[in-house]
Amino acid sequence: MLDLSVHDYLKQHIRTVPDWPAPGVQFRDITPLLQDPKVFRVLIDAFLHRYMDRAMRPDVVAGLDARGFILGAVIAYELGVGFVPIRKKGKLPFTTVEETYELEYGSATVELHADAVKPGDRVLLVDDLIATGGTMMAGKKLLERLGATVTEGAAIIDLPELGGSQRLRDAGLQLFTLVDFSGH
Repeated sequence: MLDLSVHDYLKQHIRTVPDWPAPGVQFRDITPLLQDPKVFRVLIDAFLHRYMDRAMRPDVVAGLDARGFILGAVIAYELGVGFVPIRKKGKLPFTTVEETYELEYGSATVELHADAVKPGDRVLLVDDLIATGGTMMAGKKLLERLGATVTEGAAIIDLPELGGSQRLRDAGLQLFTLVDFSGH
């Protein structure tokens, strides 16, 4: 690892699965990052070094269903802050707020418990990957509807050619990603 940047080290541990879930799609599989304890530590530490800084430290970490739960929960634990899940519709048992967003073919809805954050909370919004940006945008809207401030969106992977990261930045969300797959 000494000869590789964190970006390159992590990128070499992301598996590309061609034609999944549909022909022509290059699926970026993060499970190899999670399976190896050394690689997983490098991944989490890359986020922690950024968010341990007092100016960047959130009050709460919110993770997007489902791989954002894996990252977000560990980051929240290591930072000593709370974690809240933003789930697919129908998965949370208490009073919720919801946001519907458009997918390439159809739409989806995510929900957040109505008491998940307090007005004024600084929230770090975490997912594994930014593609079209729809899920992260919906999560941002939910958190803001409850009065929180989303300080940053964080993900392992950015797929900039799908336009999501630009869409999120255009909406005022600062982003932090570790690896991009431009031109793929």
